[in-house]
Amino acid sequence: MKYDVISADGHIDLIWMPPDLFTSQAPADMKERMPYVTETSKGPLWVTRQGAKFGLMNGMGSAGRPYVPGEIHRSDRMAETGLFEDGKKGIRRLTEPELRIEDMERDGVQAEVIYGILGAGMRMNDPEASLVLYRIYNEWLADFCDTHPERFAGLASIPGHDVDAALAEIDRVLQRGGLRGIEVANHPTMVPLWHDRWEPLWARAAEAGVPVHFHTLGGKMPTAPDRPQRVQRAAFASFLTTFQMVMANMLSGVIFSGCLERHPNLRIVFGEGGIGWIPYLLDRMDMEWEEQFKDLDLTMKPSDYWHRQCKATYQSDPIGVKLLEDLGPDNVMWGSDYPHPDGIWPDSQTFIEKELGHIPADLRRKVIRDNAAAVYGFKVA
Repeated sequence: MKYDVISADGHIDLIWMPPDLFTSQAPADMKERMPYVTETSKGPLWVTRQGAKFGLMNGMGSAGRPYVPGEIHRSDRMAETGLFEDGKKGIRRLTEPELRIEDMERDGVQAEVIYGILGAGMRMNDPEASLVLYRIYNEWLADFCDTHPERFAGLASIPGHDVDAALAEIDRVLQRGGLRGIEVANHPTMVPLWHDRWEPLWARAAEAGVPVHFHTLGGKMPTAPDRPQRVQRAAFASFLTTFQMVMANMLSGVIFSGCLERHPNLRIVFGEGGIGWIPYLLDRMDMEWEEQFKDLDLTMKPSDYWHRQCKATYQSDPIGVKLLEDLGPDNVMWGSDYPHPDGIWPDSQTFIEKELGHIPADLRRKVIRDNAAAVYGFKVA
């Protein structure tokens, strides 16, 4: 098919999944530990019997917040399309293939990379049950993507707390087929990516030729419950403004670990972390390596590994666009972040024109189409 725009960052959140999916598909001894939907005074809520809460069924964003008109402009724009009202009626536009394609077409997007439910696994606070959760989701996602492989590139949700379990799920997903990358659980207490614990995963992904993804999550939400509302709002504003910056630790950890040196065909994608900060970090890494870290097992400058093996996605970053030459035109992929409030759906074409309309057409195509097509196997004529 003809591709003009491929979004390298879209989402399916647990709260939009079929309500009985996990309880119906889990082994008998795990059913009582799976997420399910229960009626509450606030509406149908995704929970577990162990006390985890995931948000309102078909709610707003990954946390399933209630939509409040006038609170978030981007959410208001999504609401104008009927997304949240449809959700209240049980119409799951995120997880019904034909309805999702309609939303993509509404946004001028022909294909999409789909990140998964790893945040939900973290909220379960039940590592063993989360492994079952991921397996069920990955099987469902593969079936979903099989309906329109020319449209959807799904990423398998892979645990980050148990390397053996991660390797087993990678092997199972690869044998099943239907998915085009792995997304490894990112959470504030995870083992840093410079740690040698990750080496078996790097080796397996490199051997299989499957791209590894880390999606931005942010650190722990700051709170000030004993302070005035203004102070609490300031804490929230600070968190939301800077949550993408934790990806700097992940990018530097990957490169300084030496895994890209040991596995030159390993590909790493950093999802929704923005791009404007990356040239500064690369320059800083190069300087520190030259000054005092030549003893690390690197045969090139840190920035050379970025250009050879890494990519990052963004949805709106006019500063980053100004730095495309430093970033490398082959290392950046645009994404809409559908359907999260931090994203730009259903106004992606407006943002693309505003931020990329002035750059040469061949460079623009790389950012909004060609780079993603190369990573995920979409055949561009």
